[in-house]
Amino acid sequence: MKVNWPERVWVNSPVRMLVQMREAIWFKQARPLTPGGRCLEIGCGRGMGAKIIFRTFFPRRIDAIDIDPAMIEPAVRRRPPSFKNRIFFLVADAQHLPYSEACFDAVFNFGIIHHLEDWRQGIKEVSRVLVKGGALYFEEIYPPLYANRLFRRLLVHPTEDRFFGPDFRQALSGTGLKLRSSYRESRFGILGVAEKE
Repeated sequence: MKVNWPERVWVNSPVRMLVQMREAIWFKQARPLTPGGRCLEIGCGRGMGAKIIFRTFFPRRIDAIDIDPAMIEPAVRRRPPSFKNRIFFLVADAQHLPYSEACFDAVFNFGIIHHLEDWRQGIKEVSRVLVKGGALYFEEIYPPLYANRLFRRLLVHPTEDRFFGPDFRQALSGTGLKLRSSYRESRFGILGVAEKE
């Protein structure tokens, strides 16, 4: 599902970038990643997250996907020359990742899974492309934040099969992703790391 214009403004704002930077630091403290690996970011927008991932974790390569070509085009244009052979942007659907099994050391999700019509399929796909011992670094929000009286009129999200904490945690474990105990959760969302068993 593509985001609408208010969400596009948010995901490309300097405030969102600062939030992602803080989350990336938290991710690294919660579960360090050996430099030189291969990473995937789902729902990359205009590419700020991929740059933050690169500067925080120092992977060899980042594949960054988004379903919206209008997001990928500026990401490619704004990619610094030094990242040209390190960060690769692609139009793709997180529910049907165009990658073989066990090809990524880490997958990053900055609040995208709740946008998927079939979010369980998205989690299955993330698990499929992770190597054994690989990590899913994620931030997700729950319906009380995005489907309340104010935001449900402004934002576009799937209206069926929305998830809350127990649903999301169960879907992780059901696909072989073990949630690390350091996760943070509230009624509005979750921040955490899950490892592929």
